Amino acid sequence: MLRNFLAGLIVLLSLSASPAWAGRYASIVVDAESGKVLHAANPDVRSYPASLTKVMTLFLLFDELESGRLRLDSQLRVSAHAAGQAPSKLGLRPGETIAVRDIILALVTKSANDAAVVAAEGIAGSEPEFAQMMTRKAQQLGMSRTVYRNASGLPNSGQMSTVRDQAILARAMINRHAAEYRYFATRQFVWKGQTITTHNRLMLRYPGADGIKTGYIAASGFNLISSAVRDGRRIVGVVFGGTSGPQRDNHMKDLLDRGFAKLRTGESVELAAAPSADDTADLDELVAAAHAASTAAAAKPATKAAARPAPAKPAPTKVAASKPASHGKAAKRAADDEAAGDAEDSWTIQVGAFKEYKPAHQAATKAVHTLGKMVGKGAIDIDKQKGRTPVYRARLAGLSLSQARAACKRLGKAGQSCKLIGPDA
Repeated sequence: MLRNFLAGLIVLLSLSASPAWAGRYASIVVDAESGKVLHAANPDVRSYPASLTKVMTLFLLFDELESGRLRLDSQLRVSAHAAGQAPSKLGLRPGETIAVRDIILALVTKSANDAAVVAAEGIAGSEPEFAQMMTRKAQQLGMSRTVYRNASGLPNSGQMSTVRDQAILARAMINRHAAEYRYFATRQFVWKGQTITTHNRLMLRYPGADGIKTGYIAASGFNLISSAVRDGRRIVGVVFGGTSGPQRDNHMKDLLDRGFAKLRTGESVELAAAPSADDTADLDELVAAAHAASTAAAAKPATKAAARPAPAKPAPTKVAASKPASHGKAAKRAADDEAAGDAEDSWTIQVGAFKEYKPAHQAATKAVHTLGKMVGKGAIDIDKQKGRTPVYRARLAGLSLSQARAACKRLGKAGQSCKLIGPDA
């Protein structure tokens, strides 16, 4: 018991060492079939789901497909409101249409905010009406501490959830929309000649992983829902409040590894929380450190309270439309948060430009071989530029700035061309 508690508490402390993060970190791991909790840390503390919101957007979209009200080839019109969403986005234009199939792929790979709003308006007529549908569905599923205000996860002070609720949603998605769940395993999606690679880096490298969604805004930190299968057993993990994309992914990997180990041994739930009276004698320092971090976060001035979730209140059945919490420069920062990603891995390197696809792909593959573990095959992105004579730009996407710089340095030493491409390029 003591050993299990220590392991859980050390994980919690590693993410809560800074008071700024103490109020945001939460995690849970559950058996996807039974719902048994294998690990939990702050599972019912409310925070901002960020782009994990799109899992519910997709759930309702899959409901529409199942009912026959929509088909994969149904064309939904893009409104000015949808086209005006902050990045990450496809760059849809008002008045054009997009197929439901492409909306799904855009949400699971690029986490496109404009596509999310097109889906919302196509189903409910308006995004506020769709948010009400999302909240009602959440309550039906047992997500009692979740309220939705938009379809994308862009910053809104009223849009709240918990890791436990997100695990409930992930299990419902897997069990009720099993056929559609396969979309979350999509690695690449081609949109208007451009290859878009998934933001879900952990899925590309964790054995057995097949989804499901990343998320990030400044107020929540780096969030992730993951699911993986080993030996015929599936588990679901949820993390809120990671300090970076790679740190969040590595932490999830550890949680999933430990979750599968618990399934094999049949161990009971692990709670990273206050120890029992019998354990405190050996844990004074660890507990004091954890409480100090939490107390420091709670003692911040009230003017900064928006950066942390408010005390939980019962979720209402009706959700009124609400403006985002930030305006002006703050709104632009919030948009930049989401653009930077569902991952901070939003930098690209270009290793050549060619008149044909094949040599472009060969150049990108050669760069991958040179860089080795720095990138994966899933990072290859052949960007076709239309014109009288098409140009195929050989790129490797999904890198952090430091990775992109290191990659160009290594390629330069190998005599290969390399150009840094920023998130907004």
